[in-house]
Amino acid sequence: MLGGTGSDVGKSLLVAGLCRIFLQDGYSPAPFKAQNMALNSYVTPDGLEIGRAQAVQAAAAGLECMVEMNPVLLKPSGQKRAQVIVNGRPAGDREASEYFNIRSQLPLKETAIKAFRTLSAGFNPIVMEGAGSVAEINLLDRDFVNMPMAEAADAAVILVGDINRGGVFAQIYGSIMLLPEHYRKRIKGVIINKFRGDIDLFREGRSMLENLCGVPVLGVVPFFHDIDIEEEDSLSKEKYSRSAVKGEVVNVAVVDVPQMSNFTDFDFLSRDSRVHLYFSHEPEELEKADVILLPGSKNTISDLRTICERGCDKVILDAPGRGVTVAGICGGYQMLGQSISDPYGVEGDISEVEGLGLLPVRTTLNRDKTLTRSSVRLPGEDKPLDGYEIHVGATVLGEGCSSMFLREDGSGEGCRVSERVWGTYMHGILDNPRVVDMLLQPYLEARSLPLECDRESLSHYRERQYDMLADKLRECIDMQWLYKIMNYD
Repeated sequence: MLGGTGSDVGKSLLVAGLCRIFLQDGYSPAPFKAQNMALNSYVTPDGLEIGRAQAVQAAAAGLECMVEMNPVLLKPSGQKRAQVIVNGRPAGDREASEYFNIRSQLPLKETAIKAFRTLSAGFNPIVMEGAGSVAEINLLDRDFVNMPMAEAADAAVILVGDINRGGVFAQIYGSIMLLPEHYRKRIKGVIINKFRGDIDLFREGRSMLENLCGVPVLGVVPFFHDIDIEEEDSLSKEKYSRSAVKGEVVNVAVVDVPQMSNFTDFDFLSRDSRVHLYFSHEPEELEKADVILLPGSKNTISDLRTICERGCDKVILDAPGRGVTVAGICGGYQMLGQSISDPYGVEGDISEVEGLGLLPVRTTLNRDKTLTRSSVRLPGEDKPLDGYEIHVGATVLGEGCSSMFLREDGSGEGCRVSERVWGTYMHGILDNPRVVDMLLQPYLEARSLPLECDRESLSHYRERQYDMLADKLRECIDMQWLYKIMNYD
C-alpha cells in the first residue's frame, strides 16, 4: 500500500507508475483503493461506476478496469454531503456525520475486504492506495481505506510525503509516531515526492529521516513537468490557464463551476496545437472565447444557479449571436435546455428551474443513474465515436433541433440546433479527433490554421506516458529494496 501524509501528495500517480513497472517486470499487477472520494468517475465494461484514478491505474497495469478496484466511491454534492457508490451502484446520499458513523462503516469495510480478496485471487501484486492521511487518529476506529485495510490485506505500507508543500520531516515523522504500534510496524519505507531543485542537497535530510523513523527512504521523486497522466478532481484544473490569449489559436473556454465532474473530458482537446484551453467563471474572460463548453456537474441545478449569479449566463446566451460556439456535455447539456425538473429531490429541494434555453430540450432528473459505455456516430458518417455516459435524468427533445449523434441502433443522442449550438450526454466525446475537428472548423480558416491536426492517437499517447512514468520512477526509487519489502526478492 502507498499511504500518504495527506491528500494530494501524489499517491495515485505513484500507484500508476508502480503498476506499469510491475507489468514490465513480468508480474500481473492490479490497483486497489477501498474508498475514493472524487467527482471524476468512469464506467467499467459491465456498466459500473468507479473512480477515474483507478481506471487510469488499471490501464497502466495493462487491464480493463473492474469495480473491485474501487468498491466504494464518494461523490461530494456539498460541503457535508455525498452520494455513496457501492460496488458501482448508487446507494443513496449521506451526510458526513451519518456516513462516518461506525455502524455505517462496518458493512462498507466488509464490502471492501471482499473486493480485495476477489482481486487478489486473480492478480499479483495488488498495489493499494490509501486516502488522505494515514494518521487521522480520530477516524482510525472506522477507517477502512488506510492502515486498517492494510492490516486486513496484510500489506506492507510505503508512506508518501509531499516535500513541495513544506514540512516534510514533520509530515513523515508525525504520521508514523501518531499511529498505534501495530500499525506503525506496517510502514516499511518512505517515498519523498514532488522534490524541486538539486536532490543532492537532500542527502543529509534523507539520512536524518531514516534515523528518526527507523525505516528506509526508498526514493526521492522529482516534481514531473514532462509526464501527462490524468489526475484526480479539480486539483488538476490548476495546470490550465484561467484566461484567453491573443494570437492565431482558437480560444476554448470551459465554464468553471463548483461541482464540475469529469473535467478530463477536455484533456485531449488541450493538447491540440490549434487550441488554447482555459477554465474560467469570469464573464469578461468567457466573452473572449471562440468556443464555450459547459462541463458535467454533480449538482446541475446548483451549478446552473451559480452560473447565473456570476453573470455568465448573459455571455453564454449572447455567444451564438457573436459567432461563438456553445456546447454542453452531460450536466452542461441539461443546463443549455429550457428547463430542469427534479420531482424526486435528487439534487435538493428545488423542484424545477429554467435552463439557459439555447436548446429546445427539457430534462427530468430521476432516481436511476445511466451508466454505460457507448459508441455513436455523426449523422451521415460511419466512423464510430467512443464515449461513456454517467448521468441522472432523461432529456426530451422539442421542435427545432436534431440529434447531435446517432447510436448504433439508429436512435438519436444529444441535441443540435446548429454547428455552433449543441449538447450531448457523452463523456469522452472530445477524445475523438473527428469531433474536435468539427468543433474547431468554423474558426480555422480565418486564423490560417490546418483543418486537421497531425496528432498522436490517444491510446498511444497514454501508453507512452505510462512508460515514461515507469522509467522516471526506476531512476529515483530503489526497486530492489521495494521487491525485498514485498518478499519478491
